[in-house]
Amino acid sequence: MEKVIITAALTGAIHTPSMSEYLPFNIEDLIEEGIRSYNAGAAVVHIHARNPENGVPSSSVEIFRDILSGIKDRSNVIITPTTGGSYAMTPKERLAVVSALKPEMATFNAGSLNFALYPVLEKYREFKYDWEEDYLKGTESFIFSNHFESLHIYSKTMNETNTRPEIEIYDVGQINNVAQLVKEGYLKKPIYLQFVMGILGGIPATADNLLYLIRESKRLLGDDFKWSVCAAGRFQFPMGVINVLEGGFWRVGLEDNLYLEKGVLAKSNAEQVEKAIRIIRELGYEPATSDEAREILQLKGIDKVNY
Repeated sequence: MEKVIITAALTGAIHTPSMSEYLPFNIEDLIEEGIRSYNAGAAVVHIHARNPENGVPSSSVEIFRDILSGIKDRSNVIITPTTGGSYAMTPKERLAVVSALKPEMATFNAGSLNFALYPVLEKYREFKYDWEEDYLKGTESFIFSNHFESLHIYSKTMNETNTRPEIEIYDVGQINNVAQLVKEGYLKKPIYLQFVMGILGGIPATADNLLYLIRESKRLLGDDFKWSVCAAGRFQFPMGVINVLEGGFWRVGLEDNLYLEKGVLAKSNAEQVEKAIRIIRELGYEPATSDEAREILQLKGIDKVNY
């Protein structure tokens, strides 16, 4: 039985500081969260950069470099920076971290979609920082653009830097996009997919939909792919359990879900990692170490990055 790769997505660009006092956004806190998650058993940490003064999502290569090098100095974890960034960033800004830092793996968004956060404004009335309310309101008119021209550019850049794409699948049609990119030679097997479920504008987080994503991936890509799942909010743990039982991997973290259980905020990403590992061990699985995950995903190694 193959070991399960656990990823911790530390902060993302969805939640804002007012939603949880435990959401990390300055450089030192993100480094500490990465180390805690690694020590808890995560093989991979997924990184978004934020302005350390107020938590605004950032594309600054220097902030990314400080976070990535700080984690690397104290651990052997696989570090996967985002190329998704936030809705306010251009494709060039989103991709800059890969060109500059040449990470082992980076996210690769497989298609365009509505990406809406504005309904959370019904829950939050007061904000710590002035930018938060307008940022959330702005998603009502946002289309997360990932057209084929940009997908070709992303593919070329990751091939040039020998960075493994972690391909984010927000809806079933995007699997067809991946198959087309493989056919054209832009993406090379083995393919690594991350099913992103429960975003308003993407595929809902249900068991039937997850099984359908897995089945369609096998139909369109054959058997030469690995996959993980992340799901928004309360669906994080149920979808992860189903995915592991189906042979996949699991992403947790405060990017996707601020809670450890109903009504209880997670105080760190590590708490969610620990919970996920407790669950998979009860089911007879073991978490992969970072080096085991590198072998499974055929990564170039931490010694070949530029940070």
